[in-house]
Amino acid sequence: MTEGSDPVSDQTTEPLSPDAPPAPTEAMPATRALAEGVLAGDRRALARAITLVESGRADHQAQAVALLDLVAGHGRQALRLGLSGTPGVGKSTFIESFGLMLVGRGLRVAVLAVDPSSARSGGSILGDKTRMEQLSRAPEAFIRPSPSQTELGGVGRRSREAVALCEAAGFDVVLIETVGVGQSETMVAGMSDLFVLLMAPAGGDELQGVKRGIMESADLILVNKADGDLKPAATRTCADYAGALRLLRKRPEDPPGFPKAMMVSALHAGGLEAAWDEMTALADWRRANGHWDRRRAEQARGWFEAEVRGGLLARLTRDPALAAKMAALGQAVAAGETAPGKAAADVLAALDP
Repeated sequence: MTEGSDPVSDQTTEPLSPDAPPAPTEAMPATRALAEGVLAGDRRALARAITLVESGRADHQAQAVALLDLVAGHGRQALRLGLSGTPGVGKSTFIESFGLMLVGRGLRVAVLAVDPSSARSGGSILGDKTRMEQLSRAPEAFIRPSPSQTELGGVGRRSREAVALCEAAGFDVVLIETVGVGQSETMVAGMSDLFVLLMAPAGGDELQGVKRGIMESADLILVNKADGDLKPAATRTCADYAGALRLLRKRPEDPPGFPKAMMVSALHAGGLEAAWDEMTALADWRRANGHWDRRRAEQARGWFEAEVRGGLLARLTRDPALAAKMAALGQAVAAGETAPGKAAADVLAALDP
């Protein structure tokens, strides 16, 4: 796609300035056609739709809102699996082995891999797909690497929208791979049905297991690389985490025995079938006991509130008077002439009618 092209119509257009008003009605026929392609399971249409929702252009944002509204209410639900773990734990290898196993069971799998963006240049390598050569060639799989765009929490700025589009396209399982930033990476748990934490053997003593944050959000801990010389260490690590999980406060959405720790070998596909059986058992229990629908409702409300907060921040940058006020107060804060909290309160007061 050429620079300045429209991911909906593929027609070259002049980029709009950030202050330009959206024009959703002009793109509605093309947007409707794109929505129909997504609902029909067209992989090309799905890729273009995700490109559209990730765009920062004002006209694309308006089209993305219309597109998401058109595919809403389709009634399709995928199993959303959030996957986190420290860098080097084997997330990409696990996803390929796990995805191939699911494809072998006749399921359609979408992988949303979030790649860290540079704080200096803003760019991302987006090389996760190259690590999943076999899975990327499977017609039942769809792999989409996206930049984090310096978003905190290990997910991309528009990961929720990408998940919704993959569900609308009819995928059975949507895997959301995070950038792997550590124990504070919990945002993915707020957009998934099950949160899987991948750990490495000998990654720390049992004290690491009782730390709050990411451990509290995990539904299943998988100790990867449980093969060869690392298997004894993986066995000890799994036992440590299993003991740590028993010390955590019981959550109402967990059946007896959950959360739990298990060993897997992504390299040799060991333990993947057993892990999938545990995931489906947990998902089925939550559906039967009403926790699934409640969790989905809370996530939808959280998505709405996040969009409102994002819109308020965008309004600050679009309004010339507010932008000038922020710039002036920012200089005053930098010079030590006013406290940051007082300056922020002045900006928020300017939003009042």
